[in-house]
This record gives sequence, C-alpha cells and structure tokens, in this order.
Amino acid sequence: MILVVEDDAVLGDIFARALRGAGYEVFVATTADAGLEKAKVVRPAVVVLDFRMPKIDGLGFLYRLRAAGAHLRTPVLVVTGESPLADDVRAQFDELGASVRYKPITPEQLVDGVRLALGESPPSAQRLVW
Repeated sequence: MILVVEDDAVLGDIFARALRGAGYEVFVATTADAGLEKAKVVRPAVVVLDFRMPKIDGLGFLYRLRAAGAHLRTPVLVVTGESPLADDVRAQFDELGASVRYKPITPEQLVDGVRLALGESPPSAQRLVW
C-alpha cells in the first residue's frame, strides 16, 4: 500500500494512476495533516511525499511521521521541484531515511523509486536468448 502526499491534486492523481498501473494499492492525501491521519489508518509500505506544501512542508511531515513511532522505518520517497536542495535540508532527509527524486519525474521513474524503496527488483527487460 502506497500513500501519496501531494498538495497538487492533479499531480497526486497522476502519481496514483502510475502506481496503480504498476499493481499497487494507493491512497492520496492533499495536505500534510491529511497524510499523517491517513498514515495512521492505512499503515503504508511507502510514502511518496511532496516537499513544498502549504502549512507543513515535506520535512515537517517527515519529522511528524517519524515521531509517531509506528513509522520509524517506513520508506519515504520525497519528490521535489526544488533543485538543488539546500545542503541542510538534504542532510535532514538523509538523517530521516528519505530518498529524494526531482521533478519532472516520469511515471516509470516514480514506480522504479517505489520499487527500490520496497526492496523490489525492477521488472527485467526481455532478453533475447540464442
């Protein structure tokens, strides 16, 4: 189960469709507060998290998620259009165990990032055997 926390509803829907197309069950929250509440209920295997959101940004969300205790080890994939991230922000994401991907991100890159976070192998390309 994947939780997408993205304040842009259209982009959140695009992310959800890409992940559902790869076979994942997906929930979407459009605010950090809604995402934190949803995480308590659905216990996601991975969180896909926007960095720049109103009120509580991705870093604030991640601190709150980790403080909840039940999500100390939940993989988090931060997706941001802010490139490059400030060194102190990048260090905090590293310390909190989140990986970062930059927008624009293709559906394939998103799915590959989630698979990597889950410890899954990407689907192998067909190989021609002689």
